[in-house]
Amino acid sequence: MITAVMLLSSVLTLVSAAASFQIRGVDGALLHPFDPAGSANVLFFISVDCPISNSYAPEIQRLCERYAKQGVGCVLMYEDPDLSAGTARRHLQEYGYKGIPAAIDAERKVSSRAKADVTPEAVVVDQKGEIRYRGRIDNFYADFGKPRQQVTVHDLSDALDAVLAGHAVANPETQALGCTIVDPRLLRKQK
Repeated sequence: MITAVMLLSSVLTLVSAAASFQIRGVDGALLHPFDPAGSANVLFFISVDCPISNSYAPEIQRLCERYAKQGVGCVLMYEDPDLSAGTARRHLQEYGYKGIPAAIDAERKVSSRAKADVTPEAVVVDQKGEIRYRGRIDNFYADFGKPRQQVTVHDLSDALDAVLAGHAVANPETQALGCTIVDPRLLRKQK
């Protein structure tokens, strides 16, 4: 039989694990992707060599700037194998990323926990540390190499608006289109 003490202990362990999960950013700061300082965090899983991921750089920056005013933090998670901090910093500069914390998820701990599997992919973590949305940023790409003339569905914005309003996200998971995030254990076996 589960006692109240056992249940409370389990809940405290889960809360402690979420709060203690951290990763070092490319600037040396400790980041807490699953423990938002404000109303939510958006984790953007990106890659320096994924054309679709790179094409979203302006939109990611626009969204981060727009939602920062409402207490939403953004974190860029690089999913490139063997990426150096210097290369990541050059990529941030080349694509105009300013003021958005970034980290190299070399062991895929963040992407595994968030269940992200492609770049670019967005994950919204609410104030309680719960994942409320996972998937594409919008529907700009109909398929690989097939961009639309105009975006008609703004999945990430819709999810953030719902989270900020305290509502359920209507479509909490969408299929992101991009470059596959490869498990680092598979890469080690190939070398």
